[in-house]
Order: sequence, then structure tokens, then C-alpha cells
Amino acid sequence: MARQPEVFVRALEPEEAARLVKITRTAKDRVRLRRAGIVLASVQGRSAGDAAAMFATTAQYAREVIHAFNESGFAALDPKWSGGRPKRFGPPVRETVCRIAKTPPQRLGRRFTTWSLTKLVEYLAEHGKIRISTESVRKILRDAGISWQATKTWKASRDPEFASKMARILDLYDHPPVDGRVLCVDEFGPLNLQPRHGALVEELSALRTFWESCFQDDSGPSEPLAFHRDLTIAVRRLREWTSLLGCTRTVHRDGLAPG
Repeated sequence: MARQPEVFVRALEPEEAARLVKITRTAKDRVRLRRAGIVLASVQGRSAGDAAAMFATTAQYAREVIHAFNESGFAALDPKWSGGRPKRFGPPVRETVCRIAKTPPQRLGRRFTTWSLTKLVEYLAEHGKIRISTESVRKILRDAGISWQATKTWKASRDPEFASKMARILDLYDHPPVDGRVLCVDEFGPLNLQPRHGALVEELSALRTFWESCFQDDSGPSEPLAFHRDLTIAVRRLREWTSLLGCTRTVHRDGLAPG
């Protein structure tokens, strides 16, 4: 077997040689350090076999590193990662997953309207004979840009004159009459604006006013005691009213408070 001709690194500029030495001293990645060391050994006149022995690798690997450095320079020192494990599911499986994901479930005999990852995985295993995890399906759909976000819907009026009525109302907002007023009447306004239990509100307002007057700086020494006496009576009365109305702290029931 003929001996392969020796291969050496091209002549380096002083700046390149200094950079190469610095990489061999500071590089933390083992692959980058080994490749830089092989190149530096070749610069010093060592053969590919000798450089390979210094870094416990093969002479063929050392020759490949030297050839790569001569062609690409310092970029050849970076480790060439393979990108990890190859994809488990090829293009046919990915196309099937995406095609089913974009098909309405009801068209495939399902009773629901929107796919989920779990439902799609179950359908693929049952009909497509594809055993795949929900995480793999999620990645395939994400790469394909497929999403199942619910479509926003709204209700429109069935009144054939709705457009003309709306235009007339909006025009009143934009151009109110100079000698008149625009009144807006809603069929059902916000609940929190409707007055409820006037007697209860009046009782609480009176307690608030009484409390403020009894605890002023110029209030008499017996006024706070009078407030607590009246408060005890008012709390008892308020409890009786709320029990009759059926209201609690979190539940409201319509009705009239006793006078």
C-alpha cells in the first residue's frame, strides 16, 4: 500500500499564527481545541500522523482538518455539529398530520367541531395507524404554521332597515341639534346603575354620617359610645332586612326593603 503524501498547513501570517496560539490556550470547547492543536502542530512541521498522535485521533482526521483549514481558514476550527438525532417522522407522516389537522373533524365523522392535540393523536392512531405523541404533533403543526385558534364571531341585526337607522343615530352623535338635546334610552342598562334597596342605602348613609360626626376632634367624650350603641341596633335591623330579602354578601335578590 502506497504511503499517502504528507499534507501541511499553508504558510500563516504572523497575525494568524498569534491568533491560532491564542485559540489553543483559551478554547474551552474540546473539539475546537483539538482542531486548532492539529493545525498548530502542522505549522510547526509535524506530520499528520504525529499531530494525530498528540490528540489521540487518526491521521485521516488530521488530514481532513488541515485541508479544511487551508480552504476555509479559522472557520474550519469550529465543531461541525450534526444537529442531533434525525427526525423520526418523515415528510409523508408530517403531510398526513397537517392534512388531517386542517380538515374539519365533523367531515371525518367526529362529533366535535375543533381538534385538540389529544383528539388528533387518537384519530391518527385509529385511522392513520400512526403512533405519535402529542408533543411531536405540536412541533409538526408549529413548524407548518397550523393553529386551532377559535374564530371570533358576532351577532348582526336582522332588521332590514338597520343600516339606515344606525346611520341616523350616529349622525345625531356627530351633529347634535343646536336647539335641542339628544336622549339615549337603552332597553336594559347596566345592573350596577339601577337603584336597589333605598331604605338599606339610607340606613348605611346615616351610619356613615353619624360616625364622622362622633369621631371628630371636637366631639364630646360620650359621642363615640352613642355611635356604638346605635350601631348595634342598626346592625340588628340590617340583618333582619337582608334575611327577609334573601340577599347575602355575594348574592343579590330583587325586592323591596321593609320601610
